[in-house]
Amino acid sequence: MCGINGFTYEDTELITRMNNATKHRGPDGTGAWVRDGISLGHNRLAIIDPRDIAAQPMQSADGTCVLIFNGEIYNFRDVRKELVGYPFKTESDTEVIIAAYQRWGQDAWKKLNGIFALALYDSKNKTLTLVRDPKGVKPLYYARQNKQIIFSSEIKAILEHPVSRVLNMDAFNHYLRVLYVPAPHTMFQGIQKLPPGHAGIFHAGTFAVSTYVTETAVHVPTQYRERVAHLSGVIDTAVARQLVSDKPLGIYLSGGIDSSIVLDAVSRVRDNIDTFSVGFTLSEQEEPEKFNADFNMARITARHYGTHHHEVLVSSDDAVGLIQDAVWHLDEPIANPTVVPMFVLARFAKKDVDVVLGGDGGDELFGGYDRYRLARLSSLYRTYIPHYLRDKFYTGNLAKLNTRPGVERFAQFLFQKENTLARFVVGKYLSQIPYEHFTQFFSGTEQSFMDEFLNADEMSWLVDESLTRSDKMAMASGLEARVPLLDLEVVRYAHGIPVGDKVTLGATKKILKDAYRGRIPDFLFHQPKRGWFSPGAKWLRHERVRALVREVLSPEYHSDTAGLFDWEKVTNMFRAHEEQKEYHLTALWALITFQLWAKQYMISTTENV
Repeated sequence: MCGINGFTYEDTELITRMNNATKHRGPDGTGAWVRDGISLGHNRLAIIDPRDIAAQPMQSADGTCVLIFNGEIYNFRDVRKELVGYPFKTESDTEVIIAAYQRWGQDAWKKLNGIFALALYDSKNKTLTLVRDPKGVKPLYYARQNKQIIFSSEIKAILEHPVSRVLNMDAFNHYLRVLYVPAPHTMFQGIQKLPPGHAGIFHAGTFAVSTYVTETAVHVPTQYRERVAHLSGVIDTAVARQLVSDKPLGIYLSGGIDSSIVLDAVSRVRDNIDTFSVGFTLSEQEEPEKFNADFNMARITARHYGTHHHEVLVSSDDAVGLIQDAVWHLDEPIANPTVVPMFVLARFAKKDVDVVLGGDGGDELFGGYDRYRLARLSSLYRTYIPHYLRDKFYTGNLAKLNTRPGVERFAQFLFQKENTLARFVVGKYLSQIPYEHFTQFFSGTEQSFMDEFLNADEMSWLVDESLTRSDKMAMASGLEARVPLLDLEVVRYAHGIPVGDKVTLGATKKILKDAYRGRIPDFLFHQPKRGWFSPGAKWLRHERVRALVREVLSPEYHSDTAGLFDWEKVTNMFRAHEEQKEYHLTALWALITFQLWAKQYMISTTENV
């Protein structure tokens, strides 16, 4: 787990600056390779084979290839067995990637089960290949400039070059609707994300991006009982596979089903487990029990498994500086208050371990969000209620069920409402680009909508919101975050499970829960679905946070974004929230995050260029 940087010309001073910008990702060392018209840089977090001989950039045995790599390859020992004859010098997964490329070329990426972003230069054919893992767990950004490519694990390193800091208005519209920026966009004009499961090949001034992933069908038993039994075995194997590490390893324990499943699987193969949870210091008036319900449940679960449990608390006073630090590490705005406790939890866990396993991906793969259950209800509603009854007599909340399958229904659950945005965004800056973007995920048929809904979340929200949040907050402290529920074998099996096994009108994540009944504690199945959230609404009413918010939510804070918003309406929204007359956490947090980001990264709008 590391940081990678590079560009397609030679400049030792510039690659050093890029490495310095991402040094938090790799506190165990730094290296650079500058020659043959290529500059490659690496920040090392040494997890597997931490010896100096395994440092990067790493050259092939014959000296023709050089690799920089961020991530872990969990099946590297199996792949290594296929590479008979290669003169390995290390026990690292890095060297296995180089050997695999020299044996199979661009087909090598299909062999890898792991989380990774890498760059490999081949001096024989003068190509630089950028590759991102199939689930997009590790980030990889790039910019094209004067027929050259600049790339990095983080945008802030690319900004060491004289690239544009102009706001991407299409990305801005995405952010307003879904509170993050979906690939391949970023909030910066001219900087893009390499999509998950894609490779980009640079040669002679051209850069071609294409997918290397082909969905592999796996056998899924025909009987539900057999599917349930097999699922737990697939997950247990994946978790065990992802325990490979030469450094201390622990588990993020949230108190929910997914992280508890990971803990249960680890407990079957390992003793002396460290678990980590974060909670909130609140007054009695601020409902501490409500916001610490999962924190308290994690403590009970940890006691059940006999782990070494570590707890950290975040106060409202802490939030002021933490919000600003978290936004800086995100690279581009993600409007989710949970970045604050995630940032604190990673910094806290790093004192004891270098690797953590979490439950990310379980909701998207197995249908864990309540919106899936409601979407299924919408399908049944439109199928069995005649249209003349739907249109005439069903109003209010029932009318929300009467949306066509496709982007219209997806937006009903995921998009911020247009009338809310119109309250504070200047109208000429709003477009329909987000609707056009998400059309690609839907065929418009009722029969396929539920599968397409889960797929859209898995390919977009999970990657560009949830996993990006997890990576940036963990790597800010040089902590590797693994996601065993997104192991390729688990993903392939999950894709073969009928959606009806996952989501019913009365249950979410049905098959996953059934697979672990009798294994994880029974009390976990009787908890309401809370999601992981933080008391952001309470923070905005705290004296020190209010002072920061008043400064940030003003046209004077960052003049280049002043024309985007109606500041009088923004002030009125904040005042109504402060006085508890109206609830505006989502809109206000999106504005605060955007403004902090825009000033930190010195963003201008196209009108000012």
